[in-house]
Amino acid sequence: MMDVDPGQEVRKAAAESELINTLREADEYLAEALPLTDGQVGILEAGGNRCGDWSRVKATPEFVPEAVVGSTFIGNVTLGTRGAPVEIAPGVTLPSGVSHSVVANSKLGPRALVKGVGLLANYVVKGSAVIADCGEVSCGPGCTFGTGRELPIAIETGGREVMTYAELSVPVAARVARTRADRDMLDDYAAAVAEYVKVVASDFGVIESRSRVSDTPVIKNAFIGLGAQVSGATRLENVAILSNYEEVTEISAGACVIDSVVQWGCEVTTMAIVSNSVLTEHSHVERHGKVSDSVVGPNTGVGEGEVGASLLGPFVGFHHQAMLIAAYWPEGKGNIAYGSNVGSNHPSRAPDQEIWPGEGAFIGLGCSIKFPTDFSEAPYILVASGVTTLAQKVTFPFALMNSPRETYPGISPAFNEIFPGWVLSDNIFMIRRNEGKYKKRNKARRSEFVFDIFRPDTVDKMIRARDELRSVSGKERYLAGDLAGLGKNFMSEASRVKGIETYTFYIRYYALLGLKRVLAEGRQAASVLAAETSDERWEHERRILAEEFPGETPKALLEKLVEMQREIARGVELTKHKDDIRGIRVIPDYADAHPSAEDDPFVRQSWEETEALAAECGELISRI
Repeated sequence: MMDVDPGQEVRKAAAESELINTLREADEYLAEALPLTDGQVGILEAGGNRCGDWSRVKATPEFVPEAVVGSTFIGNVTLGTRGAPVEIAPGVTLPSGVSHSVVANSKLGPRALVKGVGLLANYVVKGSAVIADCGEVSCGPGCTFGTGRELPIAIETGGREVMTYAELSVPVAARVARTRADRDMLDDYAAAVAEYVKVVASDFGVIESRSRVSDTPVIKNAFIGLGAQVSGATRLENVAILSNYEEVTEISAGACVIDSVVQWGCEVTTMAIVSNSVLTEHSHVERHGKVSDSVVGPNTGVGEGEVGASLLGPFVGFHHQAMLIAAYWPEGKGNIAYGSNVGSNHPSRAPDQEIWPGEGAFIGLGCSIKFPTDFSEAPYILVASGVTTLAQKVTFPFALMNSPRETYPGISPAFNEIFPGWVLSDNIFMIRRNEGKYKKRNKARRSEFVFDIFRPDTVDKMIRARDELRSVSGKERYLAGDLAGLGKNFMSEASRVKGIETYTFYIRYYALLGLKRVLAEGRQAASVLAAETSDERWEHERRILAEEFPGETPKALLEKLVEMQREIARGVELTKHKDDIRGIRVIPDYADAHPSAEDDPFVRQSWEETEALAAECGELISRI
């Protein structure tokens, strides 16, 4: 994620930008228009239309003046409407044209429909677009449509600022926000964005073809892309709405968007508020959600809660009333549960503190996370419900942080208990489900994701964590003085031993999967473990195999993989079975309303995948 060249990415985006290209073409739109004839003026006036100077109104050769009624025209106006039908809702059409509206200094394309608009000023409205029952739709000089804004990512008072452009991506924002010592890179990015904004600046807004804009009282300085749907919003001001016919962007149902960019396929609905932010492709904000000064990653949703001064990566679940402020979270794939307060970023002083949650972080119900906090080296950490954490850095992947069951001499009662690797050992159902869930839910077309949870970078974090756990022994409980990665938590000896076992199991599992892969690709079993290759992933896996299984043959290793895969499938089923037992004990008809572990679709899928892997390994073994 950090390898992108931000300045180069801006220049590449500018060269291909639909926003820039459309604005450049706006001056030439309907260039074939000619001054109105006396006959056309007569028909227009007979239709109840008024204009102080008809000589400033032009029309295309196909213009049908009878399609314009009860409207007022001010300044330079070009009319291209033909009166042909235009779709205003699925299966519902009206004749295109202009009715009961005030139009100033604008161009209206063929089959455009402008109906009941209090003021349409300084706009290019493309063919088949609809603007109906709106108040003011206007654009002022030098509008930049939400680009060139400064976002105070992760630190509200500044220090990780990211300037915006319409196609801004999470990797670019992440590099700019995090690499603050590279002044040359930052200066180059700033110069590239400044040039981008200079080219974008326009005196006219654009409403693209087949867009539907209705029942919105105020729209100022907006670019509304192809096929976008704006319905019943409260306000759009200084925004770029990128959209196309396959990835329709929607702003509706009381939503308010100000000083922002909303990319392809996004939805801002049901009283949501977005200000000074970038919503990247196929993200959404809904149900009174609030997003300010932030970048929201692809496929991430914010509902009811509040996000401020944050960089959220892809697939973050934020569906309830909660708060997330000053977060640097480009990896995403996590969850903020109801009632969580991830926002204690000004402990009685300036709001200048931050949190780095890390990939897959799961913040449970009603948690309070104090700043500064760094979980970036602890992917898929789980903070249990109701836990209050202290400012800290934790480096144990897949760990559980929970309130202590009792207090111990010499350990602050504010410290929580940590269980390294617990998510893998006791909740593998969640991990395995996440991999498939994100693949199924992905709608993004421009962003690349790595869905595998067990991959070189996460495995290296597990190796480092295991090494740290192995470096100590002989105590009943451990603190940060013993293991720095514990943060403001304590760990029992039993948890240390179990953590080593769990990390070892999944480190080996990852490497064994690599062996299966390369053998299936045709590598020779006799030399596969010894021969060096140019395949970086396999070299990483091969090194681990040599360290973890010295002297083992490929045949024996494949047999171990099958055993481990079956153990994982049993773990998935056991996790669900524990839920069944607890549910039946608490809810009278739980078994009637919930599928049992044996019938759970994901459990069945896990066993099917296990048997498929066993069959594949059997076939590979037969060739050795």
